[in-house]
Amino acid sequence: MRTAVVWDALLAELARLGETTGRERLDIVDAGGGTGGFAVPLAELGHTVTVVDPSPDSLAALERRAKEKGVGVRGLQGDLADLADLLDHDDADLVLCHSVLEYVDDPIGAMTAVAGLLRRGGAVSVLAANPVAAALHRALAGHFDEARAALADPEGRWGDRDPTPRRYTAEALSELLAATGFAVGAVHGVRVFADLVPSRLVDGEPGAAEALVALEQVAAGHPVLRDIATQLHVLARRG
Repeated sequence: MRTAVVWDALLAELARLGETTGRERLDIVDAGGGTGGFAVPLAELGHTVTVVDPSPDSLAALERRAKEKGVGVRGLQGDLADLADLLDHDDADLVLCHSVLEYVDDPIGAMTAVAGLLRRGGAVSVLAANPVAAALHRALAGHFDEARAALADPEGRWGDRDPTPRRYTAEALSELLAATGFAVGAVHGVRVFADLVPSRLVDGEPGAAEALVALEQVAAGHPVLRDIATQLHVLARRG
């Protein structure tokens, strides 16, 4: 439910890449892919998937998850800064960069490394935390000063205890991708309502989860609702 909007975009992009490359089996790199929440399902679709992640524990869990599903996923220890050393130039059709840019020291360098990894016409899927949502959630929790701080801070942080070093507005995300040579597609909101609706309303009502997913899919591209989503998602292509 939380990632339905992202999967809609990924499946459409995979279909496009399959048509343009003439290959059903695509080469995918999941940078910061952790335990394989995206990587394993993509491998189940028949693609060649490599996960790059700094945590050996996450990579071990990835290996177990892939084995349970009967697929092979390569795991490499490292982070975005290591991509050029771990993988060959022009080696991927699609790179996932989900919930990673918030934590890298050099976002420009990171996305430049991703661009170097992609073949011409390849795509990057970027998912990043949204500062407007952070302010909304802090306010709903009664932390009004922190909500105001998140709106005023250039990096969207609500205070010294904020565990997220950086958040991105739609404009900032698009500017970062454009600055590193990508043609930027539409930005969509992810988890517009999913993080606001009490779970009891979803779990206790027949058909509620499916209805919420349908609502999220409509809200993802809404010109106002998109900008209050917990995360923002964009697909960008290497020229």
